[in-house]
Parts: sequence; C-alpha cells; structure tokens
Amino acid sequence: MLLVLRQTWPLLLGIMLLMVGNGMQGTLLGIRGKIEGINTFYMSLVMSAYFAGFLFGSRMVPEMIARVGHVRVFAALGSLISAVLILYAAFPNWPAWVAMRVLIGFSFSGVYITAESWLNAGSTNETRGQALSLYMIMQMFGIVTAQALLNVGDPAGYLLFVIPSVLVSLSFTPILLAASPAPSFETIQRMTFKRLWEASPLGMVGLFLLGGIISAMFGMASVWGTAEGLDVKQISAFVAAIYVGGLVLQYPIGWASDRMDRRRVIMGAALAGAVVTFTIFALNPPFWVLLIGATLIGGVANPLYSLLIAYTNDYLDSSDMAAASAGLMFVNGLGAVAGPLVTGWLMSVMGPGGFFLYIGVLCAAIAGYAVWRMTRREAPSVDETGSYTLLSPTATAVAVEARLEVAQEEAEAASEEEAETEAAKNEDAAA
Repeated sequence: MLLVLRQTWPLLLGIMLLMVGNGMQGTLLGIRGKIEGINTFYMSLVMSAYFAGFLFGSRMVPEMIARVGHVRVFAALGSLISAVLILYAAFPNWPAWVAMRVLIGFSFSGVYITAESWLNAGSTNETRGQALSLYMIMQMFGIVTAQALLNVGDPAGYLLFVIPSVLVSLSFTPILLAASPAPSFETIQRMTFKRLWEASPLGMVGLFLLGGIISAMFGMASVWGTAEGLDVKQISAFVAAIYVGGLVLQYPIGWASDRMDRRRVIMGAALAGAVVTFTIFALNPPFWVLLIGATLIGGVANPLYSLLIAYTNDYLDSSDMAAASAGLMFVNGLGAVAGPLVTGWLMSVMGPGGFFLYIGVLCAAIAGYAVWRMTRREAPSVDETGSYTLLSPTATAVAVEARLEVAQEEAEAASEEEAETEAAKNEDAAA
C-alpha cells in the first residue's frame, strides 16, 4: 500500500483537494441561501442544478476529450470551476446560482473523468485495486475535511468561497505535473434501458430511487439544517456524519452481500434507512441523536449503490458489466436531478421534516420492491455471484469500470488458487 501511495500521491492529493472544494460549495450554498433570504424551493432548484450539470457532463465530456485531449479539457474545466466558486458570492441570487451550479456540475464531471483516467492509466494490474481503494478513501476524506473548513469563516462573507476556489486551483498542480503520461480514453457504451430492465428490474428501479435519496442527503442537508435552526458547526457535523457512516458501513454490508441473497441485504439496508428516517421525522430528537441518525442513513445509502450494481452484474456476462454500469449510473443521475426538487417542495409544504419523510419513503419503496422481486425469480447461488465491490456515488464510469475489472480479476485469481489448493489436497490424499 505504501508503494502505491508513493507512486500515486500527486493524483490522490489533487483528487482530495478537488473533493474538499466540491464538498465545501455544496454545504456552504445551503447555509448562505438562508442568509440571502432564498426560500427552500428555490434552493432545491439550485441544488438540483448541480446533478443536472453532472449528468450532462458524463455524456458530453468524453466527446470533448476525444476532440481536444485530456490536458486541455482538464485545464479549461478546472479554470471554470475556480471562477464559479468565487462568483457565487458576487451574485447571491437563485437564478444566477442555478446557472453556475449547472456549469460547476458539468465541470466537476469532466475533471473527475480526467483524473480517474490518469489514475487508472498510471497503475499496473498489480497496484490498480489498491490505487482505486485509496481513491475512494481520499474522496471521503476530502468531503469530510470540507465540512470542518466551513467553521473557519463567516458564511455571510467571501472567505469561505475563496478557500474552495484556491484549493481547486491548487489541485490541478500535482495532477498536471505528475509523471504519468496523458492516458488514452475510450468512450464507454451504455446498455439500452430495455436490456438493463431485462437483466435486473431491481437494479434499475433501485438506483433511480437511490439517486433521489443520495442527492437529497448531500444536496439538501444544509438547506434542511438552516430551516431547522442549526448553526454552521452543527450543519457541518451532520453532513460529515453522513459521509463517515457511508465509509464505515460499506464493509460489513459488503461482507454480508457476498454470503447471502443480495436482495435480502438490499431490503434490510433500505428498511433500516426507512426506520431511522421515519423515527427522526416522528420524534424530532435532540442533535446528538440526529448525528447518529445521519451516520446510519449515510451508512445504508452509500453501500446500497454498490449493492445494486453488484446485484445487476450477477445476471450479466463480464463483457457487459462496463456498459451496464454506465447505463445504471445514468439512471441514478436521472433520479439525482429529481431528488432535491421533490425534497424542496415537501419542505416548503410541510416544513423541515419533509427532508426525512422524503428519504424514508424512498428507502421504504426500495425495500418493498426488493421484497416483491424476491417473489418473481430465484436468486443465483452465492458461488455464481461476483464479489461486492466498494464504489462511490461520486465516481464516474471510468473509476467504476476499472474497479469492476479489478474485482473480476481478483475473483478469478482466488478461484484459480482455490482450485490449485483442492487439486494439491487430492494428490496428497491419493499418495
């Protein structure tokens, strides 16, 4: 692991700084919106705009890279991000923020694709798995660090907008000066919705609903916090708890999914999320209970993303996994665009509690649909399923495809080793 870190640290450092900048701007806008008197529904438009831009970027940036190259795309989009982060404070009104959030979502999609391509190309077959694991960890670390930085300045001023702009600008330096050459890039073809539905209705429906959950949590958490009357320190702690829970609970949920029907794990995780959110909605508990709730909600929502992709891949040939994952990510992005809009509407109608009610209803819907799908067909045996792979909802198709390839190679190597061990035992027994 240390060798991998030594080889990839410029890329990982750049990615971490990118995530700090992105994590700060999302939470900060929710807080600043309240200060500027922007109502909840208009803020939901602002938050949704990022996911719309990100979705457009995932479709259009690969064509830009093919036309002008990685370096030019990376530099151009990076400069745009840095400029927009400063302009938020200069134009504190919701129509301008909507336009800028579309631009920044589009741009972040592009720089993630480029950075992940460099990381993938700069790793060998032996180190790619560890490099991608470090990448996921640095993503989470960057976002959690961003929440801590929100406490170093006044959200009504300019400093908190300057910090992420500077950090994003600095993030390009280690990436562009890394020894790794510019990678080749091939556009990943998406599987048709019809083929995806035939492979896994649960995968499609689950990821669409999960997109709404994740975008509501990460896009509207700070808007909910300001409506609830929380201060900056409390809001940043609440958002950080969501991400920490998503990282910590990935492993036990993934371990369980490799040993039983994945639909049961999906159902259990989604049901747990529904119970937690409905409880918070009904009881309006103290802040320390909210932190525990945020940890649990994030802890089930993030693994559900990996679970649903893994479950869909259980019904596909290995050659189809990349195309299926790209299609599923697009479905997830469509749900993400709708998430803040519906949450904002509910909060404007029924108050801050609409935030938890919305997440609870979608979690319950995923759990219920998983139960219904269990009555429609038999689950594949555990021996026939692939292994659970840690994936981040913020990663692009480049990182997801590479991660799935590594998991497949590791599973094949483990299977060969097991077969050799069994053969050696049989030879010893015969002797």
